[in-house]
Amino acid sequence: MTALAREQWPAAMGRVLASVAFVLVLWHLAALSVAGSYMLAGPVAVAQYLLENSSLIWRALVVTAQNAAWGFMAGNLAAIGLALIVVMIPQSRMLVASVALVVFCLPLVATGPVLRVLYGPGPGPQITLAALSVYYTTFIPLLVGLRAAPGNWFDMIRLYGRGAWSTFVHVRVMAAMPYLMAGLQVAAPAAFLGAMVGEFTGAERGLGVLTLRALRALDVEATWSIALVAASVSMLAYWAIGWLADRITPSRPEILLATTPAPVRGPMALRALRALALGLATTVIVVALWWLVMEAFALNRFFAKRPDDLWHYLVTAPNAAAHRAALWTASTATLVQVVPGYLAGLFLGAGLALLLALVPMLAGGVLPVAIALRSVPIVTTAPLIVLALGRGAVGTITIVAVMTFFPALVACIQGLRQAPGQVLDLMRLYATNPLARLWHAQIPAMLPAFFAAARLSVPAAILAVTVAEWLATGRGLGALMAMTASTSDYNLLWSAIVVVAVGAALGYGLVGLIERVVLARVAPEQLRR
Repeated sequence: MTALAREQWPAAMGRVLASVAFVLVLWHLAALSVAGSYMLAGPVAVAQYLLENSSLIWRALVVTAQNAAWGFMAGNLAAIGLALIVVMIPQSRMLVASVALVVFCLPLVATGPVLRVLYGPGPGPQITLAALSVYYTTFIPLLVGLRAAPGNWFDMIRLYGRGAWSTFVHVRVMAAMPYLMAGLQVAAPAAFLGAMVGEFTGAERGLGVLTLRALRALDVEATWSIALVAASVSMLAYWAIGWLADRITPSRPEILLATTPAPVRGPMALRALRALALGLATTVIVVALWWLVMEAFALNRFFAKRPDDLWHYLVTAPNAAAHRAALWTASTATLVQVVPGYLAGLFLGAGLALLLALVPMLAGGVLPVAIALRSVPIVTTAPLIVLALGRGAVGTITIVAVMTFFPALVACIQGLRQAPGQVLDLMRLYATNPLARLWHAQIPAMLPAFFAAARLSVPAAILAVTVAEWLATGRGLGALMAMTASTSDYNLLWSAIVVVAVGAALGYGLVGLIERVVLARVAPEQLRR
């Protein structure tokens, strides 16, 4: 830690503690204002519950943390393996990234019951869902980092006559370390989220099990206490990896990373043909892997459906039209809630970031809290929002908005800081007002970070809405998947999984397309990076 950092550390800690104290005071006042409404438990009631049930909470926490840790390890090893494949075979980058995205878009709410049937009792589903929750958030930053080394580094290695292995170890690995640590920092809370979702699917122990029991019993103190414990552990893991990264990496990239769109080249027809070919190749590979895994492990077709089973169920079966109608009804119910929540979270996050850019003194206290709250698992916040706002559309839209708000806020604050200092200094020299500096310099610099958050928030928003539908509303794809899992209608369950995964992948691609169009008109220099 540098001398400057040591001098700034007490001030930073003071801002964080002041923010926490402010939140606690607001929490206590809010609890007093709704006392007796079964909506909100105050900090005093939560502290009392934790003291009286400390043994129960501790045992559940240990189980969930162990499963999350194993999933964290497995998922990140998979991410490293995928990134190495891309480095060794550069031509495979787009295809590997597309397949990885489709797998990442699999809905945890529906994948969990299928894994429970496949694994049976035990921690298998929890660990697998934790791994699925983290591998993509590590793969993308690591992929960026492995390709981020300056060209003169490679020239120096060649000048000294070193081979490919030395180039990989001394150039690519060293350049990728800050990006890997940034990915691991985001992945730690995601692993905890995956483990808790896995516990919702029939586990016997863990914080997820306690959460379900508290919801069914309308135990407000227990619900808020479990949420506080899960949030605290997630934030602790987030900050611990950040602390470690500060000591082993020379520099830190942005916390939320995603590759910027490649520059568009060639006629429009050729670009469309390439995109179509990539989509078809991704579909073929995903379907082939799906079928091969089922056949290789000789899984029973009753619960492990193959692609041809779904084709029969949705297309050639006598009542296929009714099956498609059920999926369509559930999909539209989900869509009308996920889109408003997704857009509201994104634009509220970006709007607050712009406000903080105009009033910088507020950012020091807001950013640490925003980063911390960004790491809170949605399965702990969803029940709290349901208690406060009810089981209708307002509660569901709010849950989705919360899921997308904090990533957008953090990414946009960091993106606004990427505005070139020389440009801002020149604008100040000419007495340009803050709004003009914001519009002409800072917002164009913020756009790549904003769209990175927007793309990675698509699967997160779908996870949020399906969790809300599963736990609260009883409508939409989340409720449909929960119902089919309990009634063993695995054809409909697998069909819903495919619909959600394809919808998330298409949403991700649509945001990427909008990103190219906007950047080409507003900030074309960002596409040439």
